[in-house]
Amino acid sequence: MALVTTKEMFRKAYEGKYSIGAFNINDMEIIQGVVNACKSRNSAVILQVSTGALKYAGPDYLMNMVDAAIKETGIDIAVHLDHGPDLETVKKVIEAGFTSVMFDGSHYDFEENVRLTKEIVDYAHARGVVVEAELGVLAGVEDDVQSEKHVYTQPDEAVEFVQRTGCDSLAIAIGTSHGAFKFAGTPELKFDILEEIGNRLPGYPIVLHGASAVSQEHVATCNQFGGAIKGAQGVPKEMLRKASEMAVCKVNMDTDIRLAMTAALRKFLAENPSEFDPRKYMGAARKEIQKLVEEKIDDVLGSANSMA
Repeated sequence: MALVTTKEMFRKAYEGKYSIGAFNINDMEIIQGVVNACKSRNSAVILQVSTGALKYAGPDYLMNMVDAAIKETGIDIAVHLDHGPDLETVKKVIEAGFTSVMFDGSHYDFEENVRLTKEIVDYAHARGVVVEAELGVLAGVEDDVQSEKHVYTQPDEAVEFVQRTGCDSLAIAIGTSHGAFKFAGTPELKFDILEEIGNRLPGYPIVLHGASAVSQEHVATCNQFGGAIKGAQGVPKEMLRKASEMAVCKVNMDTDIRLAMTAALRKFLAENPSEFDPRKYMGAARKEIQKLVEEKIDDVLGSANSMA
């Protein structure tokens, strides 16, 4: 298979009532863990790169590792810029070979978000790259993205925004949030907003950011072996699966990868105090990431055999 855009992925996902997992990558072990899981489930995948990952690893290092992953696994992979802040960053990653970009103008007022997103869309489309935009504000913290408030997406504005910008997919705010501390009380997603947007934009792919389930098993393991992660709570799997059966075609998960990796590292090093071979403890982390992503494909995304 090949390096692809998300267009065909999303068309098949919408028709099949499943979603594609978008997993944030930072290094080789995360890439290998994710793509090995997708190969085992015959699932397409989106590997996405935050601005923090760009600073940490660099676009060229990441793209070369993705190229190696495609050759090794033979699966379809889209490489996506997550929360791109400006046109300059978009230009940099498109030059590096990314097939999809997100421009996050959600912190601007509506008209400015439309104007800047349209500028990104025009630039990217001219180069065969698809664009995700965002309308509404998610609370929480992830890398350089943070907000103390949550602003739900309004269906009327969503329709107008898509029509005026020409963006290929839209991230909406229906109650998810960034980071490991998504809910203080009972989890709730505004499925009525998702349903109305889906009805008014038939066939159009919707994106959920901040959609990690925050495995309590991984949180407990981290805490058991020296961590201090208290009160973490994510989005219940059944809510994410319901969203994936509606208009949601892309589900973003970063925190879950971080927790799985950290739990495996803490456990291995605590149980093997004399070990100092990075291949051993990073190998344990890679294995746990693969297990996590396989479970996501089976229980949340429903994307197994989407390569068929």
